[in-house]
Amino acid sequence: MLGASGLTAANGAFGVIAVGSVPNIFTPASTPADQIYKLALFVLVITGVIFLVVGGLLAYSLVKFRRRPNDDGREPGQIYGSTQIELAWTVIPMLIVLVLFLTTARVIHGIEDAQAPEHALDVTVVGHQFWWEFRYPQYGVVTANELHVPVSDPSSPSPTYLTLLSADVAHSFWVPQLAGKTDVIPNHVNHTWIDPQQPGVYLGQCAMYCGTQHAHMLLRVYVDSRADFDRWIHEQQQPAADDPDVAAGRKIFEVTACVNCHSLRETIADGRFGPDLTHLMSRTTLGAGSMPNTPDGLQRWIENAGAIKPGCQMPAMDLSPQELAELVAYLETLR
Repeated sequence: MLGASGLTAANGAFGVIAVGSVPNIFTPASTPADQIYKLALFVLVITGVIFLVVGGLLAYSLVKFRRRPNDDGREPGQIYGSTQIELAWTVIPMLIVLVLFLTTARVIHGIEDAQAPEHALDVTVVGHQFWWEFRYPQYGVVTANELHVPVSDPSSPSPTYLTLLSADVAHSFWVPQLAGKTDVIPNHVNHTWIDPQQPGVYLGQCAMYCGTQHAHMLLRVYVDSRADFDRWIHEQQQPAADDPDVAAGRKIFEVTACVNCHSLRETIADGRFGPDLTHLMSRTTLGAGSMPNTPDGLQRWIENAGAIKPGCQMPAMDLSPQELAELVAYLETLR
């Protein structure tokens, strides 16, 4: 699990407290985001200078050639062609565009073609309507909506390489402080990488309209110290809790439609449509950031997820109050 500082950040405002509190492209914390930020500043300076020059010339012309009270109505002297001026307004824009093109191409090449070191972490990201699935093939761990990665020491980088897949429609993976927007396309594999250099919680979201709940397809990246990350991996590798005190709730889980959509280790549940629930209560939110992951929130979600997140694929569970209480009690043990 998270260390004390990370847990404090995750718990504030039901887990929406992060480094900088909101997604922010102006506070990069990873090499790809930093390169994009510097490129954006460079482009802003160039275009700002162009704006000032053009605006200045327009202002000068308005003042210089304005109508005066003693004007006799005749036109000022006209210039019918100037090779120097025409060359200037042709060559200078071409040079500006060339510089911007080469600078952008260099940044894209540096990010897209970066070689992964042997000790890099591999994570497969799968976009669903409307949540994120994270698979750690090196460790056999599967989780949802909350990506945990180790912090990267600049003196000995340990980046995380992400393989991006879609289970349905087009999505887009974007964590502004860590990397640029990368599309998640059906039947096509995309890649990106991050090397966050400051522990904390970084907010991201789907950046391509993917349906009714696109705006609520949020994600969190927890950047842990290496010790905290290893501890989290170890806990996620453990089998699901099997508490005899909540056996009734487990039975309800196994005989309802839950098992058709969700997977849960050590049970018959092997679904792939919904998130893996083996360590459900280790997550901060439900519904990809739609609400806090509390017993009350969990109960409301199971009763009718569509009332909280319209368009959600999870159907309303027609359970009696006692069955619902027993099921929630069981799910609460999945930490």
